[in-house]
Amino acid sequence: MNKIESIARQLVTYFEDCRCGAEHKICLQCTVCRAELPDQLWDPDQGIAPVVDATLLKADASLDDVNALCKTANNNQCASVCVNSWFSHVVRLRLANAVHNCTVINFPLGASCLEAVLNEAHAVIGHGVEEIDLVQNLSALRSGHPKLSYEMMRKVADICWQEEVSLKVILETCYLTEDEIIISCLYAKKAGADFVKTSTGFGTAGATIEHVKLMRRCVGPKIGVKASGGIRDRETALAMLNAGANRIGASNVLNLL
Repeated sequence: MNKIESIARQLVTYFEDCRCGAEHKICLQCTVCRAELPDQLWDPDQGIAPVVDATLLKADASLDDVNALCKTANNNQCASVCVNSWFSHVVRLRLANAVHNCTVINFPLGASCLEAVLNEAHAVIGHGVEEIDLVQNLSALRSGHPKLSYEMMRKVADICWQEEVSLKVILETCYLTEDEIIISCLYAKKAGADFVKTSTGFGTAGATIEHVKLMRRCVGPKIGVKASGGIRDRETALAMLNAGANRIGASNVLNLL
């Protein structure tokens, strides 16, 4: 029995075989079953631009910076523009239809209370965002209460599914053990997330090839894996995609393209 399956058997008590091709082997009883849905894997023929979340989350970002990023994303048909929610209304006005409006919640520390995060999710959806990147409840996980982190994921995922908003769960892998990464991936998948994501870009380290590979093994081919944090050139982006990512978060978009 592989390690991922062994941990999965500790998290759930329903031991029917998994139908979605992941290494956890047993069914997680996911909120949303994706067994019959298409695989979420990167196709090299599509290039890099369509899987890039053009990102600007620094504290001193200006309106001019956001406008310039939207122009770059539109010109290159990126997947989304990801900004702090104060700029969400600007992004909604600036983006072409093919480029999604993305923001972050419980960001960057993963330490807000559940009620605050749920209110934040409702608020940003009200601003017209189409994708949410949620930092999991790191405080709960690191305190030995991973089920509380799962509950936050699940409740935010429920809101997102009702509003047809895509949810990416940020694990912040630089702070986690291998077991904690596996638990976080399995719980995010079970909760109904559309992606698991490596990093905020504000932690002690960003995405690594090893973590991307592990995350893809955990979730299988049916949900996305986003590599983010420290991806500053085309070579690194391609390495992440070849390791199993199908979305890239990056601020230096033109360097990747």
